[in-house]
Amino acid sequence: MILRSALALLTTALLANVAWAAPTLRADITVTAPVVTMADMFDDAGELAETALFRAPKPGTSGNVPVKDITAALARIGVLQFEAEGLVNVRVTRSAAIIDEAALTELIAADLRTRGILGTGMTLDTLFATPVAAIKAEAVAQPAKLLSLRYLPGNGAFSARFAIAGVDQTLDVSGTIELMIEAPHITANLPAGTLLSPENIAMRPVPVRFVESVGVARLEDVVGKSLVRQSREGMMLRPTDVTTPLVVSKNDSVTIYFRKGPMTLTVKGQAITSAAAGSPVQVLNLMSKRVISATVIAPGAVEVGSDPLAIAGL
Repeated sequence: MILRSALALLTTALLANVAWAAPTLRADITVTAPVVTMADMFDDAGELAETALFRAPKPGTSGNVPVKDITAALARIGVLQFEAEGLVNVRVTRSAAIIDEAALTELIAADLRTRGILGTGMTLDTLFATPVAAIKAEAVAQPAKLLSLRYLPGNGAFSARFAIAGVDQTLDVSGTIELMIEAPHITANLPAGTLLSPENIAMRPVPVRFVESVGVARLEDVVGKSLVRQSREGMMLRPTDVTTPLVVSKNDSVTIYFRKGPMTLTVKGQAITSAAAGSPVQVLNLMSKRVISATVIAPGAVEVGSDPLAIAGL
């Protein structure tokens, strides 16, 4: 009985201490919501953690709240004691998401991608009719939302309306859009026949309208190819500016191969035409002095098929 009474008294004392534990004021806080709560302002806010005390400053701004004002706000919700830690003011900062021209352009780009206007590898170069100053929006998951977009592909003109979190009025903008795409450019003056490597190429954005008529080459379309003509530094490469490199050139000495089952015959020849690997080529059989058709299989090597006319040329 005595032990039970002692435990009861101890439990009562502990509960009393918990009940009287006063929240501790913080000196400097940062919030994202429009209101400041007990949990924002105090350590050990307890059951009142989500209770609003007062409005937060505008996004991206700070302010000092006097402790006497905090005391009055607490009294309204029935909290009469707290640990002020000797503070006179509490600095309250509200986080913000910065909405600038780049952020607006990305929202426009996302809409044009959805419409199928902005394709793979394409970007936007947006010129706003009136410069848009950076806006401090609420720091939420979607600080800005595109409400409407009117775009005229013919001249690139656009007008758009946005909703900005924490801003009452909508934002209306207009201007022009230039669709851009990455295209390969030569990084140095190179002679015709140069076999292109990645070091010879720099991908740079160019207006889509400039390349619509001639086509745009991808990096993988030009690396490993040879230049058709002499090219100057900074020149954009078109698909017609490169070709598959020649493996056999006119007048080259070649070995002519004929294979049938386990049998392989070879004979010396001379190329009459030039060709890339896997392409047809005309060669002169130096023994029979006959011209035959073959396929280039490697530098200095061609192969004759099982066509009777080709075999007869051997």
